[in-house]
Amino acid sequence: MARLNAVSHLQRDPVSEHLTIRRIGVHDLMDALKQGAADFWAAPTHIFFICLMYPVLGVFFAGLAFGNNMLPLLFPLMSGFALIGPLAAVGLYEISRERERGQEVSVSSVSNVFRSHSLGSIAALGVLLMVIFIAWLLTAQTLYQSLFGWRAPESLGTFLSEVFTTQHGWTLIIVGNALGFVFSAVVFCLSVISFPLLVDRDVGAIPAILTSFRAVAANPGPMIVWAFIVAGLLAIGFIPLFIGLAIVLPILGHATWHLYRKVVE
Repeated sequence: MARLNAVSHLQRDPVSEHLTIRRIGVHDLMDALKQGAADFWAAPTHIFFICLMYPVLGVFFAGLAFGNNMLPLLFPLMSGFALIGPLAAVGLYEISRERERGQEVSVSSVSNVFRSHSLGSIAALGVLLMVIFIAWLLTAQTLYQSLFGWRAPESLGTFLSEVFTTQHGWTLIIVGNALGFVFSAVVFCLSVISFPLLVDRDVGAIPAILTSFRAVAANPGPMIVWAFIVAGLLAIGFIPLFIGLAIVLPILGHATWHLYRKVVE
């Protein structure tokens, strides 16, 4: 029975074909960011409580990389925020949803996600993102080892010298960024609309993913701009010591909810 329920979360498609995808422009992106920032400042205590784990997690990843001689995976771990961010922002979508309805927002608003009828679908989609994240780390590690062998860098200085002053290093930079772009593009297309849609409506994981791809296909220009906005703000958030993520990630999360509301009818 449990297996049948899990399959139904993935395969149920009662409404996705009937969802209307609107055309949007760059001005809609700016408005979504403005609304996202408004949501963030409307309840900063609650949002900081939820999002303090983001910079802590970032510092943890950095420490893990340095402490375990995993320097080659430091950048892939950092960039992995873009891959798992949509899952981490689910609670923020719920806060924006309740504010939109004029309800009082509190810490308990996040817990409403765990009582959602879409919880199984959200979990299934979250597992998919984690699988992609792990695949990205394995790909990055394989690329590094194919160029530099199994020997771990002796120090951070040695590692940076190898990366920026050798032919293998520039190959790592170019090919690694190209592969990272592919992983990020796939995750962006399948998650930019799917997670907020599942918070809003119980449509199933696969219909939500298909709707997300439809939304990107219907608005390629604005969605590309949005992807660059997300990447740029995340880069800023890493400075200094990931602390900026405590502001950048929640604003992006709230803004993504408002972007969803502009795109899907």
